[in-house]
Amino acid sequence: MSYAAHIFRHSKKLKSAPGLLRHDHALLVRWLSSDAISFANGRDDIVKLRRIGNASQEMDGVCSNYTSTTNCLNYNHSSINPSMVTSVGSKQIKSTTSNMKLQSLLVGSVLSRGFSSSLGQYRRTFSTGSGLPPHQEIGMPSLSPTMTEGNIARWLKKEGDQVSTGEVLCEVETDKATVEMECMEEGYLAKIVHGDGAKEIKVGEIIAITVEDEGDIAKFKDYKPSMSEPEASPKETPVSTPPKEDVVEKPTSSPEQKSSKPSAEKQTGSRIFASPLAKKLAEENNVSLSSIKGTGPDGNIVKADIEDYLASRGKEASPKASKSEKPAVSSTDYTDIPLSQIRKVTASRLLLSKQTIPHYYLTVDTCVDKLMDLRAKLNALQEASGGKRISVNDLVIKAAALALRKVPQCNSSWTNEYIRQYHNVNINVAVQTDNGLFVPVIRDADKKGLSKIGDEVKHLAQKAKENNLKPEDYEGGTFTVSNLGGPFGVKQFCAIINPPQAGILAVGSAEKRVIPGAGTDQYAFASFMAVTLSCDHRVIDGAIGAEWLKAFKGYIENPETMLL
Repeated sequence: MSYAAHIFRHSKKLKSAPGLLRHDHALLVRWLSSDAISFANGRDDIVKLRRIGNASQEMDGVCSNYTSTTNCLNYNHSSINPSMVTSVGSKQIKSTTSNMKLQSLLVGSVLSRGFSSSLGQYRRTFSTGSGLPPHQEIGMPSLSPTMTEGNIARWLKKEGDQVSTGEVLCEVETDKATVEMECMEEGYLAKIVHGDGAKEIKVGEIIAITVEDEGDIAKFKDYKPSMSEPEASPKETPVSTPPKEDVVEKPTSSPEQKSSKPSAEKQTGSRIFASPLAKKLAEENNVSLSSIKGTGPDGNIVKADIEDYLASRGKEASPKASKSEKPAVSSTDYTDIPLSQIRKVTASRLLLSKQTIPHYYLTVDTCVDKLMDLRAKLNALQEASGGKRISVNDLVIKAAALALRKVPQCNSSWTNEYIRQYHNVNINVAVQTDNGLFVPVIRDADKKGLSKIGDEVKHLAQKAKENNLKPEDYEGGTFTVSNLGGPFGVKQFCAIINPPQAGILAVGSAEKRVIPGAGTDQYAFASFMAVTLSCDHRVIDGAIGAEWLKAFKGYIENPETMLL
């Protein structure tokens, strides 16, 4: 009698032993198939069934078509309910080839769902050995491309609460902003591993546990995630590595190895021979080599001789030096400011940018008299209609976007295999907040009016100061504008490129200057604003950068052309 027939005949007994089918999927697969089964240990642990058609011929009862199969195999959260299996005559199994393929695909997909339990940050666990019921391990999600760790701002659900799909579980502080994390499946929140205010939680680290049955909540009262233990070991390894340096250095001081090196020369006359390591150690500790007897080849002084000398008489010098430093340290008053997530990521990205991107800088002075006149006229119209005022920065963003459309080579980014040129002009605007530097994005800035750009800049700047930016508010920029002139009066500066972009514009303040006239006593006054373009030389050549600045200057000095 086939294994499948045993399952169907003893289905009543299987009802009383749901753990057998719930926890041992491999056994169930062997019952349903006598042929080879391959287990793919891939990312989603998907079980692929081979030649289900041959195995299905051994079954005395399997559904004959897609509809009956969906009725007989009821998959509910990685467990198969045998009570739903209906016995069908063996004649119905021997259907057409197309029906057999359809059954094979369906059975394979149903069984594979028992192993594919990872959905986003969720991971399904069948803890048979630990005695815990099936549960969901919720890991710290990656909510931005640069996020490696995050903080828990606060939980909106408590332990024991019922959760539904789409409900907000908690607020997570990412490297960019505070983002709400939603629930992916229905169930009950059994355990909160990291509570409100938890800091520096690695992406993927377990933060909570959910279960399907309310009665299983109490079983996770003392639950401790097993994944958190291996993560502590990498942090301990750097502590154990420094002693290895001493182990490497000691063989270099051995007579056998140093005898063949140039440092182990013979001692002749009044010259003192010592290995380079011994000389360096003696110099650091103010030890005279003439007072030390060498034990190396031909009387050479080696590191061990210096160490023995310091152990016997030379240790007095180092404690005196350390004592002399203590008063200077204790007299300094300071405060250690904790690093925020945005501060850490900004530091790492700018360091990467400065180290890996070949920057060069182009600066021009732009006359802004006409720009100021146009701004005054537009603001008068805005006030009359109840709109918000337009700033100089809004006009700069519009001019930069139009210049990028005119010189698209600057609207690009570098990869190791090609240069990607973007068709959309999305301008990131640098905004300084108490939490750090944010760069919200104005999408399709070349196609928007000045009023629309101004409204979006003000709205995104307010969200940045409140730390409420979402990933769609700052991702996808192709060029950045940083203005320190208007708010802070900085005359001119050079900005660091925001990777993977190829350019950033640094805007200085406007100042009045004297312009010489035709005659000796003729002169005029004009306002000039210095702007500096930082370019990635791998993408933007010098002539291309100069062409872009020429286009930008043209829009600034003739602002009416931006309205065409």
